[in-house]
Amino acid sequence: MVELVEYIAKSLVDDPSQVRVTETTRGGTTTIELEVAPEDMGRIIGKNGRVANAIRTLVRVVAANEGKRVNLDII
Repeated sequence: MVELVEYIAKSLVDDPSQVRVTETTRGGTTTIELEVAPEDMGRIIGKNGRVANAIRTLVRVVAANEGKRVNLDII
């Protein structure tokens, strides 16, 4: 899932070298943190949060197929 988030984020931003994705697991829930350059934050969030919600939905679908719970935090 980290690779999926990284691929999507690098495709959307102007500066792909600033994209960092980390994964932590706590109590059966995995948290994926996506960090991008401040000037690319708008591209990742999108108008009214639509792009961010779409990425979160894709991650949840992949996680559900693997029987896991995943949250995506954009920082």
